[in-house]
Amino acid sequence: MTMTDERQVHTAYEEARKRYEELGVDTEEAMRKLDGIRLSMHCWQGDDVHGFINPEVDLADGLTVSGNYPGRARTPDDLTDDLHEAMGLIPGKKNVALHTIYAVTDRKKDLDEIGPEDFKYWVDWAKKENVGLDMNGTFFSHPMVKNNFTLASPEKEVRDFWIEVGRQSRRIANYFGSELGQQSVNNFWIPDGYKDNPIDKLSPRQRLIESLDSILEEEFPESNTIEAYEGKLFGTGIESYTVGSHEFYANYALTRGKLWTIDAGHFHPTEDVSDKFSAFLAFGKGLQLHVSRPVRWDSDHVVIMDDALERITRSLVRDNLLDRTNVGLDFFDATINRIAAWVIGARTTQKAFLQALLTPVEDLKHAEEKYDFTKRLAVTEELKSYPFGAVFDEYCLRNNVPVGTDWLNEVGRYEKNVQLKRN
Repeated sequence: MTMTDERQVHTAYEEARKRYEELGVDTEEAMRKLDGIRLSMHCWQGDDVHGFINPEVDLADGLTVSGNYPGRARTPDDLTDDLHEAMGLIPGKKNVALHTIYAVTDRKKDLDEIGPEDFKYWVDWAKKENVGLDMNGTFFSHPMVKNNFTLASPEKEVRDFWIEVGRQSRRIANYFGSELGQQSVNNFWIPDGYKDNPIDKLSPRQRLIESLDSILEEEFPESNTIEAYEGKLFGTGIESYTVGSHEFYANYALTRGKLWTIDAGHFHPTEDVSDKFSAFLAFGKGLQLHVSRPVRWDSDHVVIMDDALERITRSLVRDNLLDRTNVGLDFFDATINRIAAWVIGARTTQKAFLQALLTPVEDLKHAEEKYDFTKRLAVTEELKSYPFGAVFDEYCLRNNVPVGTDWLNEVGRYEKNVQLKRN
């Protein structure tokens, strides 16, 4: 940015600050609160969920990545270089979420053999980048997924294999937490279910409970790691019955003192996922949020500033639930530059949070308690056209990242000099 550009940003911010001040909103406090939201970036956007264990194996078990944009990360160094580039264009604090398949091993290993020693590469990198690491056990795209079943399989051999994968994921997450000094969220998502109508819906869920409980037998300090459980309405190949439904995992998280994961793409299109936050957290320990964008199904499009995202961020801010919610991204788009996908999704999520924070929440709650619904509607509608973008530009400037679309120039340079040379 030039000095002239910086002055323009500061001038626009001062005007915005005054506008919000008239409503009793402190823009400086809003930016401080935005600084407290640590966004967990998903590594799999950078390589189309190939990983490093069997990168030649295509996705299966109801997963797919569309597109073939050039420059996909193919090695650990490719992926960490790309993450470094993306994080340098995104303001605020970041984590990086990994999967078992992103282990960097010194020999060929199966999923159930991969442990903390195979993530030293990532821990060393995270220390250098000053980021935390979150974990996801990989329960898909493997021969031991038998007829769309893993932890709920009727075959003990299959369950035992995946139980060990889950146990190892917890050891890895504990390693992250102990080495990096912050809690690592270990997310569990499994693809188990039936394509057509089952006779027995209870037994698979009883087997899943037993498997999950077995995974939890080893104790780790919660300061290092905590588990989260991610439900799903349905998926390709499990259209009629999903073992790990939302109700199942919400109840499991409640009864085990764990986190419930809400993925914005895993619900019926007419459901408002934001309404579930306060309903669960009235009873539960905490949430893991996967910010995604479904288009007619769980298609994991890059996040945009749509109504669903705005409702998500407003609900967390207005009900003061941010300190009980871990916010992560979960999308994979190979039709555009993959670094740009990270930047767009992350910055859009941060903008939505900032817009929500730039609200006179307590004043509006007081009006609501007094049945002043006229003021509630009038103010919330006026806020939609308030200059929150000027505040976000100032936030970017203070975080030494490009303002507006300036980051596109850097992505274009990196694509030309680095990514396109990989093909």
